[in-house]
Amino acid sequence: QVQLVESGGGSVQPGGSLRLSCEASGSIFRINNMAWYRQAPGNQRERVASISLDGTTIYADSVKGRFTISRDNAKNTVYLQMNTLKPEDTAVYYCFAYIMWSSEEREYFYWGQGTQVTISS
Repeated sequence: QVQLVESGGGSVQPGGSLRLSCEASGSIFRINNMAWYRQAPGNQRERVASISLDGTTIYADSVKGRFTISRDNAKNTVYLQMNTLKPEDTAVYYCFAYIMWSSEEREYFYWGQGTQVTISS
C-alpha cells in the first residue's frame, strides 16, 4: 500500500511564508513525477507546480516567482515552499505522485488527503 501524507499547512498573513511537505510511504520502487495541486471552494482543482524525477519543474503562472517545488528522493518527499503568500492562495493543497511499485515500468497515481492553507489578515 502507498500513502501520501501532507503536512505544513496552516494560517498565515498576506506576505508570509509556509512550507508544505508530502511524504510517500509504502511499496515504492521509484517515484516519477510529483506535483502539488490546490482547490478552493467552488473552483476546479489547479496544478500549482510539478517536478519530474530529473528535477525539471513547472509552475502555474499564478505562483511563478513565489513558490518553489523541490524533492528529496532519499526521503520520498516533495516540498512546496510558498513565499509572498496572497489571499487568493487560500485553498486545500493536495500532493500528487506517480509511483512505481517495481521495475516493470508500470506506474500508479496517488493523491494525498490535502492540507488547508489560509492566508488572511
